[in-house]
Amino acid sequence: MTPAVELRALTKSFANVRAVDGLDLTITPGEIVAVLGPNGAGKSTTTELILGLIRPDAGQVRVFGMEPTAAVRAGRVGAMLQAGALLYGATVGEVLRLMRGLHLHPLPLAEVIERAQLGSFLRTRTQKLSGGQAQRLRYALAILPDPDLLILDEPTVAMDVELRRGFWVSMRDFIAGGRTVLFATHYLDEADTEANRIVVLNDGRLAADGRADQIKDRVAGRVITLAGDRLDPAAVGGLAGVGKVEALGARLHLHSTDSDATLRALLAAFPSAHDIEVTPTRLEDAFLALTATEV
Repeated sequence: MTPAVELRALTKSFANVRAVDGLDLTITPGEIVAVLGPNGAGKSTTTELILGLIRPDAGQVRVFGMEPTAAVRAGRVGAMLQAGALLYGATVGEVLRLMRGLHLHPLPLAEVIERAQLGSFLRTRTQKLSGGQAQRLRYALAILPDPDLLILDEPTVAMDVELRRGFWVSMRDFIAGGRTVLFATHYLDEADTEANRIVVLNDGRLAADGRADQIKDRVAGRVITLAGDRLDPAAVGGLAGVGKVEALGARLHLHSTDSDATLRALLAAFPSAHDIEVTPTRLEDAFLALTATEV
């Protein structure tokens, strides 16, 4: 099977900054891949290389076996870029009709409008759109060419909770036929819930690659939370298995490599401890650990 995206020893620098550093990555058709990384990790540069907006200094990019620009021209790639400019002064409907005429096999306009929920502001000019409305228009433009690969850069930024939920409902329905999705996000809950594979970049290199549970397993242990009004964080930090203690609001969060040993020691030393919860390592914990230690 020809990979949807294939990156080999990919390198890109800007002046003295190495944005992408020898990156190898293969994405097979039908995968939903979340790309995570701190600011400056190389996420946006990698996206621009896959889209053919910039050329690598070294290495190779292939999209469905083609040069990126050829895949885009063939209508096989749709992109939703966070900073993508919208045609100033035009209405939403005018932008859609104009862009639809540029594609070889576009989706029906009515379907695009329904999927992106644009019906209530088709006559609104782009400069008058709210942040969430502008994102919905960018989503519509991304799916307009009926692409096999969707590349989304922070797709739900500026959306409220209801719009974010609606976006992912629409997205799941759109890709149900086997389309490939590559999305960068700072909302780790989206990556945990929506992606079947997570790629973590740091300093332009691959820090981790796998399912959400595999990424979490890179950080051993569990998190024990409890009411912290009567406990000294420094005192519980010395308990068996505890690696780190965080005071968040009225609760203490104990990061433990052996939750059973920590619980026994906690209840023996502090019998008044209450409202105790034990949870698996969060994706956020794994992400912070990986991006802090991978160089």
